[in-house]
Amino acid sequence: MTDSSAKVTKAALNLGNLPPRKMSFAPPVPRTPTRVNPNQPPWPAFRGYHEYSFAHAVMGVRLPTILHKAIQDVILTLNAEYEEERITDLLACIEKMEQLMDDLQGNAKLRPIIDDGAGDVALWNKEISKYFKGKDFMNAPWLFAEAYKYRRLRECFSLSKFWVEYDVFFRQKCDTFSRSSAAVMELASRFAEPAAIDKGLTPDEERARNQLIFHELAQICLWGNSTDLSLLIDMTEEDIKALQSTGGEHLAATEKNIIGNDLKALGDLVTGLKGGRIDFILDNAGFELYTDLVFADWLIQSGICREVHFHGKILPWFVSDVRRQDWNWILNQCVYGHLFQSEDHGNDVAEEDVEHLRTLGKRWKQFEKEGKFQYHQHPFWCTGFTFWHLNSEAPDLWDTLCESDLVIFKGDLNHRKLTYDCHAPPSTPFAQAIGPLASDPGAPPICSLRTIKSDVVVGLPEGVAEHLDATETENWKISGKYAVVLLSYGDQDKETKI
Repeated sequence: MTDSSAKVTKAALNLGNLPPRKMSFAPPVPRTPTRVNPNQPPWPAFRGYHEYSFAHAVMGVRLPTILHKAIQDVILTLNAEYEEERITDLLACIEKMEQLMDDLQGNAKLRPIIDDGAGDVALWNKEISKYFKGKDFMNAPWLFAEAYKYRRLRECFSLSKFWVEYDVFFRQKCDTFSRSSAAVMELASRFAEPAAIDKGLTPDEERARNQLIFHELAQICLWGNSTDLSLLIDMTEEDIKALQSTGGEHLAATEKNIIGNDLKALGDLVTGLKGGRIDFILDNAGFELYTDLVFADWLIQSGICREVHFHGKILPWFVSDVRRQDWNWILNQCVYGHLFQSEDHGNDVAEEDVEHLRTLGKRWKQFEKEGKFQYHQHPFWCTGFTFWHLNSEAPDLWDTLCESDLVIFKGDLNHRKLTYDCHAPPSTPFAQAIGPLASDPGAPPICSLRTIKSDVVVGLPEGVAEHLDATETENWKISGKYAVVLLSYGDQDKETKI
């Protein structure tokens, strides 16, 4: 007879001897557009608590390391100050940075951004309130949590009296460019003289020549993205030289590593323009920005473009992203600087090479005065929204980009924002992965030049990702060894000069 008074307990299964549960990756079809939002991307988001992902390493190790180096930079500045009010004001900034470090390492919940009068506060707090209330650094989507950390870092200075414009990464950006002399001077010597215009060429011959030059410059721009300071925290000078090699043989060897390759289609589009407009959504300052300027210089001189627009950040962002002061700094360094002649770098730069660099810098500054080079900044680029929301959250910016004949998005972060940084299958077509940026009325042609340094990968031929998974000894998605050049033609009804 059963004792009816015995306490009934819930049975528990012991699964300790079974194989570990496999992570369920992307479903076969994406979420419908009406169900997509910042906390629910088209495919499942990468989140910091996903131990199998690069997001986990970044949130747990890299971001605290970057923040620690930023604090050390401020301490260097503090030690050079002598006015008490400036010192105490900067000490208050350091205290805020240390609080951010505690929040990051303690996996605190994401609080609203304090209103510091900046134009992005409303966008940030709307997104936090609507989609991330109660979320913390590790369970919010990685893309948003990482961007939020950099906006919180900005907040440490934006409420100060003397240090509102302080860039904790500026010293690192300058130092890395100073160690790029070999590649900088090689490009300066090749492009200092105005591009020769051979009037004896037929239109087809001229276009064929332009396609060859484009092919090389596009690759230089692509692999110039390798020196991303947020990922390559401890680079040696030899590492930098290897990453920045711009020789023809080197480029031919590395093109096989462009595993999603629309270079030919992109070249056809660009060389078919005459007096057009191309926009660069910039990524890294320093050497990468320099390669962008070399590329844009040729686009103007060849007659392909009448103007080139450059879009940078308003805040210190992801360590090495371009701000207005980085733009001004590199132009003035090219013309006036002695960066590559210092004893720290061996005095091995010939005066002829320095003159070539000055020639480039002077021409670029003149292009800026004439409106052929135009630099822009907009608060939207430093929000937590992906670019799928560009039209809805920054319609003025979207309207400006729709006037372009081609918008080139540089680098890994911009690629993550284009594609919603989620578990899309690697064979997902690029135009599908960027959603409304490809399909909204008036959408311009969009290209992504990206060295692969994070988990999201799209636009690959069937089977390529699976082959790399099986054959690569290291994680090919974060090694920087592979790249993509992907193109969306945008709204096909848009009139172009092609």
